[in-house]
Amino acid sequence: MKFRKKLTPQVRSRLRSVLMVAAMLLLNTLSAFAQAGGGFNSTDLKTGISNSLAVIMMFGFVLGISAVIYGGFAIRRGDVDQGKMSIIGGAIIAAAPAVVFAFYKIFGLDSNSAVGVGNF
Repeated sequence: MKFRKKLTPQVRSRLRSVLMVAAMLLLNTLSAFAQAGGGFNSTDLKTGISNSLAVIMMFGFVLGISAVIYGGFAIRRGDVDQGKMSIIGGAIIAAAPAVVFAFYKIFGLDSNSAVGVGNF
């Protein structure tokens, strides 16, 4: 059983005008977003990607160092296998950004790429 509540004519007329205003605002803002900044700029995109990668690399470095420290504590309490794996994994996580950056330098991709993170 479905109960439908009929809208009064006054509410229906207000709803129509509110929907019209919302549609006009939406259509006007879409064109404003498309023209923001004067068009597409690949340099801004590369800068944004580079900054994002730099933040991710910093978090990865901190997490890698934390894993190495945890591995040292695991070895100290007697769990040698877990400690060694944690130290190796932490070293890989902490060194990954430097290794990727070195490969980009070696193959000459650093001049026109989004991987450069400044003086890392």
